[in-house]
Amino acid sequence: MNIEHSWTRVCRLAIKAILLTLAVSHLYFALMGYPGPYYLRGYHVGIGLGLIYLITNWRGEPVERPSVLNLLLGIAVCLAALYPAINIDYVEQRFMYVDDLTQWDLIVGSGLVLLVLEGARRTLGPALPLTALGFVIFALVATKTSFTLVIEQLFLTTDGIFGIPVAVSATFMVLFIVFGAMVERMGIGKLFTEFAIALTGRQAGGPAKVSCITSGLFGSVSGSAVANVMTTGAFSIPLMKRIGFKPSFAASVEAVSSTGGQIMPPVMGAAAFVMAEYLGVSYLTVAALALAPAVLYYVAVFAAIHFEAKRLDIGAVPKEQLVPLRQVLTESGHMFVPMALIVGVLLMGYSAPFAALCGIASVLPMAFLRKTTRHYVTLENTLAALEKGARNALPIAAATACAGIVVGVINVSGIGLTFSNFVISAANDTLLIALLLSMVAGIILGMGMPTTPAYIVQVALMVPALVSLGVQTEAAHLFVFYFAILSAITPPVAMAVYAANALSGAKVWESSVKAVKLGITGFIIPFLFVYEPAILLQGHPFNVALALAQAVLGVVVLAAALHGYFLAPLKQWQQGLLLLATIGLIYPDWRASIPALACVIVIGLLQRGQGRLSERAGPGV
Repeated sequence: MNIEHSWTRVCRLAIKAILLTLAVSHLYFALMGYPGPYYLRGYHVGIGLGLIYLITNWRGEPVERPSVLNLLLGIAVCLAALYPAINIDYVEQRFMYVDDLTQWDLIVGSGLVLLVLEGARRTLGPALPLTALGFVIFALVATKTSFTLVIEQLFLTTDGIFGIPVAVSATFMVLFIVFGAMVERMGIGKLFTEFAIALTGRQAGGPAKVSCITSGLFGSVSGSAVANVMTTGAFSIPLMKRIGFKPSFAASVEAVSSTGGQIMPPVMGAAAFVMAEYLGVSYLTVAALALAPAVLYYVAVFAAIHFEAKRLDIGAVPKEQLVPLRQVLTESGHMFVPMALIVGVLLMGYSAPFAALCGIASVLPMAFLRKTTRHYVTLENTLAALEKGARNALPIAAATACAGIVVGVINVSGIGLTFSNFVISAANDTLLIALLLSMVAGIILGMGMPTTPAYIVQVALMVPALVSLGVQTEAAHLFVFYFAILSAITPPVAMAVYAANALSGAKVWESSVKAVKLGITGFIIPFLFVYEPAILLQGHPFNVALALAQAVLGVVVLAAALHGYFLAPLKQWQQGLLLLATIGLIYPDWRASIPALACVIVIGLLQRGQGRLSERAGPGV
């Protein structure tokens, strides 16, 4: 028994050491310069997938020590991923698609593909690996692509497993994931919560508004809707229920607010870094494009919460839990500096990895600056943050490697061109139909896999079709990116809602419907910026300002119509008129916008008069 316990302890320490090595090595690469593609990407995939086999069993459950089989599989995937780097002269000197593969190439390459699929299944579930396997089978059977050509593409080029997705994971993503783990361990979650309470706690429906702001802030750092729900929802959901919100509404607020964190700069979700690489622009450019749509999303959610709280006459955060804003900023405001530093470094024109490195380097000094956060700065806490960051990066490594299989097969077999032609043909050259098809495909893909691989697959399948129909390249990428994210609140597989329900105790379907109602603007915004590029801050400043003003008014009016309250409770005919006015406001044509605005003004005046009459009549009338 003692021997068994000692072996478990040795395994635990060894795994912790490897995780710390993974985190520290990526920090070193970012500081001193990255090695060649096959070295960096092979190391990232090999160590990442190797760790997955060491810390999970075949069911995907965490284990403290690996079985002999899993230990061998972990070693095998590490060696297979490093095979091209070990044989770098051979790989770089051979004629691609001309020279035959050796027997070892086929064996090791086939083994790596299978090990990547299995590693992804253990960490992400079956949807993504089954999708990748389906593409491989389709390429072999339907397009008659040879097996050796598929293995060559996936294993011995930088357009397969070691492609752009893994490159972004090994450079951008892992650093920002470590940064998120660092700031979380240094008490930034508490800062976000107290900051949100200080801003909105005294307003109607204060706890729900606190959840909206806190989840948006924290989600921008974490980049994971489900992780965000479990972190901030543990505080906000019970508080929302306590002041009168139904459990289903509390769950929907937390799920929708947390999901939006992936589209909110400055950090956004991991897929945003992949987008920057695909577009060939800086990450700051992607963040700038995403800023206005993200703000619109949260304006709509905030307005919906406000109208629902007013309709139900739900008040503020209890007085004993209110914190003055000045006190929050005095005691903990310095912890905003690491995020501000990242934005500043990006604005100065430096790369995203360097910005993340600066942010990470600033976390400990900032936390040590004040007594309120100084107790977080310990060696144990710092090592725990690095370990957690590396552990959180493992699913991303598996997802991007598996997504690389899909992208590699699409490129080598011509499936992407065939699918794009199918979408264009099915849409009959009509952009709206093509957008609707892309929306459905994005939501379906996003239901079964994380945002990053769902986005990567759509880039290969849907984006070329949209661009060929006249959509701006940036808008096309953002369009599919949005719907890959919004699947987290879309029934029947609404993962963020499921996570929130675990904390609220609400029924799944009821919460899912309310989440869609609350986040409906998120489904409209992508269509807005496709038809009106000014929403992406592109064009003349006057046109941008006018488009944004219309969009803000439109999403607020939509929230009022859906929740039955504007300046006072809405009658059914008023709700109907406001819904029609919403269409006119968001449609980029003044001939529709002016009558819609007039309609909103008239209903507002009627409701104001109705409110005055109620006040004069007094209570009980």
